This record gives sequence, structure tokens and C-alpha cells, in this order.
Amino acid sequence: MNQAPKLRVVVAGGGTAGWMAAAALANTLGSVIDLTLVESDAIGTIGVGESTIPPLLLFNRLLGINEAEFMRATQATFKLGIKFENWKDVGESYFHSFGAAGKDHWSAGFQHFWLSGLKRGHLDSYDEYSLELKAALEGKFAHLPDDRMNYAYQLDSALYAQFLRKKAEGDGAKRIEGRIVQVELDSASGDIAALLLDGDRRIEGDLFLDCTGFRALLIEGALHAGFDDWTHYLPCDSAIAVQTASVRPAIPYTRAIAHDSGWQWRIPLQHRQGNGIVYCSRYLDREAALERLLGSVEGTVLTQPNVIAYRTGVRRKQWHRNCVAMGLSGGFMEPLESTSIHLIQRAVLRLIRMLPGGPVSQRDVTEFNEQTFTDMEQIRDFLILHYKVTNRRDSAFWRQCAEMAIPDSLEQKIELFRETARVFRKNEELFAENSWIQVMLGQGIMPNSHHPVADKLRQDELDRFLTALRSSVSETVAGLPQQMDYISGYCAAKEEAPA
Repeated sequence: MNQAPKLRVVVAGGGTAGWMAAAALANTLGSVIDLTLVESDAIGTIGVGESTIPPLLLFNRLLGINEAEFMRATQATFKLGIKFENWKDVGESYFHSFGAAGKDHWSAGFQHFWLSGLKRGHLDSYDEYSLELKAALEGKFAHLPDDRMNYAYQLDSALYAQFLRKKAEGDGAKRIEGRIVQVELDSASGDIAALLLDGDRRIEGDLFLDCTGFRALLIEGALHAGFDDWTHYLPCDSAIAVQTASVRPAIPYTRAIAHDSGWQWRIPLQHRQGNGIVYCSRYLDREAALERLLGSVEGTVLTQPNVIAYRTGVRRKQWHRNCVAMGLSGGFMEPLESTSIHLIQRAVLRLIRMLPGGPVSQRDVTEFNEQTFTDMEQIRDFLILHYKVTNRRDSAFWRQCAEMAIPDSLEQKIELFRETARVFRKNEELFAENSWIQVMLGQGIMPNSHHPVADKLRQDELDRFLTALRSSVSETVAGLPQQMDYISGYCAAKEEAPA
């Protein structure tokens, strides 16, 4: 019998998005598809995404990646959450940690029992019941039995792309060096037929993945998928990034420090620190933003400032005809909650589940787009929460954020928590109940009531319950090593990454 021709998948662009897609496709499908990645060394990548979230562990495991090897190659440290400084108000901070706090009952989350405790004389903050939070603030980390410690990574995204390239090529992906000069469309169907490269080269394909970043050469430049601008919800539109030498042992969390026109990040890797400023150009110009960034960093500056202008929003069609957008070509969510690499991961794994065995099915396209839009809208709402719910009125930027209209979906989530302390996770959304609880409490929302099941416990029962949870967290954290001591024995990088 004659074998059907292999599906020809062409990845346009490298970077984190391109090589995550290529590595996952090559590892999962191997010889079943013909996989080609086209990239040009002359075209730089954004390359500032250094902070990740826990689902990346699953992605790496699916690809059979050894964690210690991966962390050495990417200069990675462990990440237990994000510390938000000056968001609720100037001089105040809170922590959004990974994992869950306390212990839920099937009828009500732990926050209801904590609130009942507050009314009955327990004065300990919600933070005291989070293992990851307490470990992070003490600079500690270790792998624990039963995966009790939820974590992600702080890494060099350019080195991660290099690491994945080796794996993808080892699994059969072909790389072609070249600059895309034109996208050729099929005159009959309107689909993409081929990429025309410099040097009069032509790369044909059946399915094209647009990993060309903000340029979106295929999905927008050739197919005109359209773009929904969300800057009326998320007004920051610019960022500047620099790398500095480390001046102290790396901490296992990212810092997000709000200022009068946006915020700054600090992300510690093994041998350096990533720094950046995110701002709204309506209220802060580039020169002032750069001066503010360089005036606040610690350690010797190792790189030239990387200036990035962007629009927060989403491509109206993530999969259009025979082209799928991956990463920045599909839209942009500012890096406040470290979701950029995660959205690449979700798109790649979703595509693999829906990869056509023949002609592209419009049913697959519709389902892919609906699921992707749901992901991005839910992340959008979580990001808006940080800006909208604040006591800050000290600048025009923060007054705009406090006064802006927000999506009904977010309004419902905020007011439900304010009135009842309830949070519900919908449609496998990325941020689980405890993430919403920590941020809403941290931004200043204190619920007006709690579930009556929490009042069913007698005083002595509630005392034992809450005390046991706090003690378990404290005892576990006391037994953990400092993160950098753990890294030195587990995954210490051999040498400093090139600047």
C-alpha cells in the first residue's frame, strides 16, 4: 500500500516560541511529520521572558527533559511566586505564591475557615498557611516528597531556546537559516503555499506556525487575521530590559515593584539578574523610564538596554486557514504574572492534540480559537485585577486604572469574593482559586462574609485545625536549605552565560 505523504509543518521564526513548538512536535510525532524551522540569525528576538509558572514543569517532562541538565543550561533558579511591592499602596507589599494555602473542605475553601478564625480571635495572616510563600521569603528551596512544593523557574529564555533547538534537531527537526522576504499564498484557496527566503529559496508546507514575534508576518502580514487592542484595560505599552551582575545570592521569587506609571521587575538567575521597567508612555517618556531603571538596578550593567514597544491584546484568529500563531504573533500579555512562555506552551500542546491528519478541519480551527481566546481573556482579567483594585491615587496613571471600566467577567469575580469569599475556577483556567484569593486579599479586598460550614467547628476544633496547619508549614520551612546551597549540589551552572 502507498503511504500517505507526510504532513509538512513549517515553523516560521525561532526564539522561545519557535523552538518550543519544534521541540514538542519533533519529540511527539518524530518521523510522522516533516518538520522544518526557518530563522535568521540576523533578526534578534525579544528574549526578556525569564520568569515562568509551574505548568512549564509538565512541558519539560512531556519532552523527557532532565531538570538538572535543563537548569544548568539555562542558568535557572527556582521560583516559588511573585512579591508585589507598592501595588495596593506605596510602601505595602504582598506575595502571590504557587500552590495552595491551608486545607480546603469539599464544600468551602480554606479561606472561609481562616475568616472564621479571624472573627474568633486568630490573628495570623493568610500568608502563614502557605508553604511556598514562607519558604520563598526565607530564601529556601528543596524538592519535597509527593511534590509538596509547587515551583517554576527563573531562566534565560535565549538559552532555553538554544537548549530546545539541540533537542528538536536531535529528534529530526530541520533548521534552515534565512530571512523571510515574502509569504506566498495559494491563488485558489487563499492558504499559505510557501515562504520565500533570501537567496531565491522557496519552502513549501501544509501547515505553518507563525513564530515571528510582534511582526506576525504570516498570521497578520499575509492573512490579515485582525487584532483586538486591550490597552484600555492594560494601559502600559512600553518596556526596557537590562541584565546586571548578581550582588547577592539569588532569591526563589520574582519581584514586581510598582511605580507611578507602571512597574519594574527583578528576576535573579544563577549568575546574573534580569531587570526591567514596564510603563505607560502617556505618563512617562522613554528617557525618564531608562533613567529610572538604570538608577535603581543593583550590580554592574552587563547589556545594552533592550527597548520594547507593544500593544496588549490578542489576534482575532489564532488559527486562520493553514496558519497558527504562536507566542507574540498571537498577542501580548504584559509579563506581570509570567504568562508569556505559558501561552506558547498551551498553544503548542493544544495544536498537537488537534493536528490534522489530512486537510485542515474548520471544526478544529474553531475549537482551537475558542479555547485560546478563553485562556487569554482569563489571563487578561487576572492582570487587570492588579491595576484596578488598588488604594493608589498618587498619580494620573493610578487614578486612570482605579476609574477604568472592567470586563463583566472580572467584576463578577471581584464582587463575588468581596461579598461571599467565594472563588470558582472555570474551564481549566490557568490561575486557580488560591491565586485569585492571594491577589485580591493582597490588593485590599476583605470579604464581608464566609461559608457557614466554617462556623460548624467548635472553638477548640478550629484552634487545633489552624495551629496544626501553621505548625506544619513552619516545621517544613525550618528543615529546608537555602536555595543557592541546594542549587550548588543539584544544578549549578558550569560557567556564566554569555551576555
